[in-house]
Amino acid sequence: MWSTARFLRCGSLTWSRSSRALAQGSEPALNFSDGRVFRLKSRWEVVRGLLIFRLCSVPTLVKNSEKLLSVSRRLLGRRLFEWGMRVSVYGQFVAGETLPEIRDCMERLARLGIRPMLAVPIEEDLGEGKSGERWYEQNEEIMLSCVDLSSAGGDRPMMQLKITALMSADLCKVLSVLLSDPSHRAELSPQKVVSIMEGQVSSQKPPLGLCSHLAVTFFGFSLGPYNPSLFQDSAFPFLTNQQNLHLQTSVRRLSRVGKRAKAKCVRVLVDAEYTYMNPALSLVTMAMMAQCNSDEPWIWNTYQCYLKDSYKNLNQDLDSAHNLGVCFGVKLVRGAYMEKERRLAKEKGHGDPIHPDWSATNKSYQRSLDKMLDLIGQEGKRYNLIIASHNEESVLHAAHRMAVLGIARCAGAVCFGQLLGMCDHVSLTLGQAGYLVYKSIPYGSVDSVLPYLVRRAQENQSVLQGIRKERDLLRQELSRRLLRRS
Repeated sequence: MWSTARFLRCGSLTWSRSSRALAQGSEPALNFSDGRVFRLKSRWEVVRGLLIFRLCSVPTLVKNSEKLLSVSRRLLGRRLFEWGMRVSVYGQFVAGETLPEIRDCMERLARLGIRPMLAVPIEEDLGEGKSGERWYEQNEEIMLSCVDLSSAGGDRPMMQLKITALMSADLCKVLSVLLSDPSHRAELSPQKVVSIMEGQVSSQKPPLGLCSHLAVTFFGFSLGPYNPSLFQDSAFPFLTNQQNLHLQTSVRRLSRVGKRAKAKCVRVLVDAEYTYMNPALSLVTMAMMAQCNSDEPWIWNTYQCYLKDSYKNLNQDLDSAHNLGVCFGVKLVRGAYMEKERRLAKEKGHGDPIHPDWSATNKSYQRSLDKMLDLIGQEGKRYNLIIASHNEESVLHAAHRMAVLGIARCAGAVCFGQLLGMCDHVSLTLGQAGYLVYKSIPYGSVDSVLPYLVRRAQENQSVLQGIRKERDLLRQELSRRLLRRS
């Protein structure tokens, strides 16, 4: 990962005067059907958006996108393939790879009244043990660089974090199973994890050779015997020595990222992932909150409202935050893993964890949204919320509730978020009206980001098929420009 020094010397980004002026005025009427906001885009951005959205609305193409990309790479060769991606899909949804590219993307958004929320597209699923501790250590350096990049992104910078970039998905599943047992849940507490983060448990560090051996053993390889006496004070007796060692190194990596973010005034939004590992992710996220959120919510957790347990989980974590005496930040999403979650539940003979229909999911989302807005109306500094949604009704409902509760659009306690390259008619309208709105911005090389984009496209097929309105608005804007030129 590159150095951030030259980028940081460029100074913080500045936000459009029109957005700041509107933020001080009376509540504007939000109109997401006014295609005039696309006049802020270049002609190429309009044309590219139309083409990409047309392709993304074909389910067969999205479902087979990985195979199609693989064939295209072989036929075109690496150089021509990468050029094609950069001017199309990659260019639509990714900030870039180099510092100048990322900075240019952030500055273009700033001129539109939109803030960046950088996201490194690194994650791990079960059985994908990459290359031992070295892989996670490299990812820590990348995440720390992301903190530094984000800190130069203007007012109230944010970034996203995948726990499984720094901690094994296999261990997350083991911990999640243990958390379902009351006898283990009592011991697997945020306070205990904090004590591990701060080196108060099993602080004795094994020799380097043994560390390497244990890391490799944990990911399925055996290189011979180890000395168990070094780990007799392991944090949790129901975990193996290897699991305890990896847990300790992982949560300390997360602790270092959280502390760097707080020092740089960057809010870290921890992503939710699959249900079989989410309890463990919430545990370590709450521990990061206990470390960093004494004065403001620097560490936030994500709640997937398409899950039947989402509202219950939100309330449990609110109680935990209250008991710990810490501030609480929430990223509220509907969810993106529906097909896989339902398939796994069927294979395992478990009940479907997802609400039965779209209407039930919407009710779940609004219930959690109203809960958080009510709390923010009472204590806006203690509680923060980002409404990460492409749903216009949810955004309009939130804007109305903010006005009723007297929550200022520009104060920062409530903000909105969408994906880069999607739902721009909502993002641009919000930004120009003075609301705080962020774009989730992945960055990295073409090879590293494309697998992430393929997964997101396949997980969000319902969203991609529902972009007809944005496509129509882009078509209207293109027609307007062509007629004007004629």
